[in-house]
Amino acid sequence: MGLSSRSNDRSTASNPPTDPEQAYEMQGLVDACRRGDRVAQHALYQRFFKRVHFVVARMVGFKDSDDVTQSVFLQVFRCLEQYRQQSRFETWLYRVTVNEALQYRRRARRWPLRMLHQELAVDSHKVNDEGGDRELLNRALLELPGELRALFVLREVEGLSYRDLAEILEMPEGTVASQLNRVRQLLRQKLIAWGWEG
Repeated sequence: MGLSSRSNDRSTASNPPTDPEQAYEMQGLVDACRRGDRVAQHALYQRFFKRVHFVVARMVGFKDSDDVTQSVFLQVFRCLEQYRQQSRFETWLYRVTVNEALQYRRRARRWPLRMLHQELAVDSHKVNDEGGDRELLNRALLELPGELRALFVLREVEGLSYRDLAEILEMPEGTVASQLNRVRQLLRQKLIAWGWEG
């Protein structure tokens, strides 16, 4: 089910280098958004909406994902001045996304477990599992603490590097590795308890 589909070796856990032309184009888009250019803001929204929504849905459940995704982009446009280009824009965007999702969860005093066939869209985005296994995995994810859930989704689904994860979640890379091992073990235990045979 992909609980250990990516290598634990940090030397292999890095994203391909950013294309200089793409980085330049992205910076131009961000600068235009900072100036309040509505066309640029719409372009940035369209460019990243699906990725943000996918992560948010797996952190807060599908029912609330639209509202939280909108909050993410409101926060992005409100705080663009804080993006200092010390990391890729995508890394900064994921940090905002995770923070908004975690804050949403903290505001929800009661967090009921939702059945994924009702609440989560079946999405094939970078996932190759059978539908039933994917549903079980998503259900197990909803029972994890927020940061562990974010760590798993950003690593195993979005394919972010250990370095990016450390920056997004503000933890040392060594902690990223140990926490990933922990979340895989927790997920495996939950899945086996629900009858998954691997």
